[in-house]
Amino acid sequence: MGTSKPTVAPLPTSGMTDSRQTSSPALLGRRGLLAAAMTAAAAPALAQGAGYPNRAVRIIVPYPPGGSAEIPARVLAEAITVPMGQPIIVEHKPGAGATIAAAYVAHQPADGYTLLLASTSHTITPSLYPRLTYNAINSFSPVSLLTISPLLLLVRPDSGINSVADLIARAKAKPGELTYSTSGVGASPHLSGELFRLMAGIDVTHIPYNGSGPAMTAVLGGQVNYGIGDAGAIPIVAAGNLRCLGVTTAQRCPQLPDVPTLAEAGLSGFEVANWAALLAPSGTPSAVIAKLNSTISAALRKPEVALKLEARGFRVTPTSPEQLGAMLVHEVQKYSAVVKRADIRLS
Repeated sequence: MGTSKPTVAPLPTSGMTDSRQTSSPALLGRRGLLAAAMTAAAAPALAQGAGYPNRAVRIIVPYPPGGSAEIPARVLAEAITVPMGQPIIVEHKPGAGATIAAAYVAHQPADGYTLLLASTSHTITPSLYPRLTYNAINSFSPVSLLTISPLLLLVRPDSGINSVADLIARAKAKPGELTYSTSGVGASPHLSGELFRLMAGIDVTHIPYNGSGPAMTAVLGGQVNYGIGDAGAIPIVAAGNLRCLGVTTAQRCPQLPDVPTLAEAGLSGFEVANWAALLAPSGTPSAVIAKLNSTISAALRKPEVALKLEARGFRVTPTSPEQLGAMLVHEVQKYSAVVKRADIRLS
């Protein structure tokens, strides 16, 4: 996603005489006053950017500790503490489909000291929660995309299901009987599961659990027929305890190179990415956003940082604030369509 350069029209010069190009003393005075006013208005933001940060910065994570969703935040916090010159603290505020943390950050001072680790769920919740106290787009200033990771379609190795085609065939042979687990209603695994159901034309039942760990335990224990897991399930697959039939991203997962994408497996156009990004409260000074963005981009491009994330199934993807902003708008629209088509409702 690139940004286009604005086109600047040339100043009209044809037919202008020397006297018309010479400004009067009064006009120069008005221009001087206007320039002074603009400089005064911009001064607080510039000053704040120049001194930022002068105390600890918090990254608010919308999920409980211990899950894979916090990995990008913790790796990033460690990587930017030294270049930022202040402690970067990771703080958890889980609950209500990630909306508690988002509402909290949206109403914090727009000074760059409280940031939100947003994920795919951030762009799903507007379609599920009609009375949010914030707007997923307008209440935040984009900082940077951090990582993209796949979701995994998982079964037990002894299930007799060896491919996406096998799973679809079994579901069609037993309409309404198969069940699948995810980390909860409205999260990206759930949306992926519903998109899979719609595109495959199968009749299956979603069983939500409180987190990705319990959802994967349900697959391991045979309580459900299959599950949609996040990158945290990659070690379980590598150990041979679960079989991954496909990944949801447009590209294969480097840690599971032999596993096809769902698009490759026959569901053309299927693509759901689990992403992580940093957002600040709306109105955060542009100088602060620029400082954060440049520091994050430099940190994520360090080989040791990238390798640390990639080993856990995350692909580093730093962007400009403008690119992230455009992506957020697109994601809200995309998931709104899926929620409506699947008729997903919170009980």
